[in-house]
Amino acid sequence: MTDLYSGALFVQVCLGWNLYLSTVLMLLVTGLYTIAGGLVAVIYTDALQTLIMVLGAIVLAVKAFNAIGGYSNLEEAYLKAVPSKIVPNTTCHLPRADAMHLFRDPISGDLPWTGMTFGLSIMATWYWCTDQVIVQRSLSARSLSHAKAGSILASYLKMLPLFVIIMPGMISRVLFPGLMMQQGVTLGSAGLCCPSSAGVHQGVFSVQHPDTALPSGASSSLTDAVACVDPEECTRVCGAAVGCSNIAYPKLVVELMPSGLRGLMIAVMMAALMSSLTSIFNSSSTLFTMDIWRRMRPGASERELLMVGRVVTVLLVALSVVWIPILQSSGGGQLYIYIQAVTSYLAPPVTAVFILAVFWPRANEQGAFWGLMAGLALGLARMGLELAHPTPRCGVPDRRPWLLADLHYLHFAALLCATAGAVVVGGSLMTPPPPSDRLRNHTWWSLSQEPPQHSMDGTSQRYLDGSCAAAPDSWQTTEGLPALRDTTESPFWTRVCSINAIVLLCINIFCYAYFA
Repeated sequence: MTDLYSGALFVQVCLGWNLYLSTVLMLLVTGLYTIAGGLVAVIYTDALQTLIMVLGAIVLAVKAFNAIGGYSNLEEAYLKAVPSKIVPNTTCHLPRADAMHLFRDPISGDLPWTGMTFGLSIMATWYWCTDQVIVQRSLSARSLSHAKAGSILASYLKMLPLFVIIMPGMISRVLFPGLMMQQGVTLGSAGLCCPSSAGVHQGVFSVQHPDTALPSGASSSLTDAVACVDPEECTRVCGAAVGCSNIAYPKLVVELMPSGLRGLMIAVMMAALMSSLTSIFNSSSTLFTMDIWRRMRPGASERELLMVGRVVTVLLVALSVVWIPILQSSGGGQLYIYIQAVTSYLAPPVTAVFILAVFWPRANEQGAFWGLMAGLALGLARMGLELAHPTPRCGVPDRRPWLLADLHYLHFAALLCATAGAVVVGGSLMTPPPPSDRLRNHTWWSLSQEPPQHSMDGTSQRYLDGSCAAAPDSWQTTEGLPALRDTTESPFWTRVCSINAIVLLCINIFCYAYFA
């Protein structure tokens, strides 16, 4: 749903279309080729679009940094980027003084370091280890080495958003403080905030617009854009009274890139968002079809399962449209905050169950079930409170319940994970342990150390019950059980993956320490 809203918002900013018209058009395109093509179409389009997305984002980031005189000027310029119209007796129009730091105050910080360290780690474990979008692609790998290499490549790409999305978004606030208005009609950007001769040293930026000239005698005014805090101004600029920070990146694309590259970047952004949509639609319909519908109808034919999956996709599309008004007003007008908050209410129980299932052989089905149910109940309760009591706008007293006002959602995620884990442990200890034969190759401590047997033609297979047998193809069966793919790896590619994993760990530690 957030991907759909992001795409519709991008189309609205770039083309000026109605938000809901943009939504319907995106849904039609993505829904059609997801329903028609399935996972194969999704994976091939993802692979092609990734290259375009990365190159386009890097080009935009370079141009954005050049526009403000380099990274060294970013912090000073950002702290001085304030809207022209503010709410009296408040400070919400001022950029945070700790905007360039990851380690923020655990009490007053908008992203406290304790929540960043523990809460986000819990949600990252859920996404990268259990989310169907990621797991589905790992399971489709040709070999274990391919699965590892895919995860490592994704990790390298995951390092880029800080430099090609977040920082350019901050630059957007610096470069585009407002829109030029004439008689209540938006004419376009007020222009780039190019550093003046004194601005480089003093942090003062002058507004220039080389292309747009007003008719003789026409009146104009500068109304706040990305940094707006006044509800009327924000509604006029982006249609959301709580703020317009969501338009920072698309506005940077539209205003900063030249015509040819602008079209490329629009295509890149739409490709990225449609890629996410197709992945979510395909994975969600697969989960419902295989894990729910097949249990309800064990004898369902392949054709029936295919039709059910397509119907589920259509229902998800309809639900996405209905949810858009809630997205517009949630998270204080920041889409990132909404995504992380909702994830912190729903993901921690899954993380707790996953970690205990892998590393604690005593965990059983009953404990996992009640841990998930307890966590889901607590998470939905917090989410319901969040929807009933949204974050107040600038200048409005915060009268929300203490659970919302005083307990950050990232701290709530850590507490929810611990609570769900305690329920899993308690439920498992009060019920019989799982049979040892069912644990083989399913927990960290029960992995089989026996190498798979090789056939005369060089293939090797390991079956679901842990036994090994020679097989001429990778999906032969024994006693009705499908064989797993060959899990043997080339020593060379094993070392390559391991070295890259260590390099990634070092890069992450360096970035975490540098921006702390």
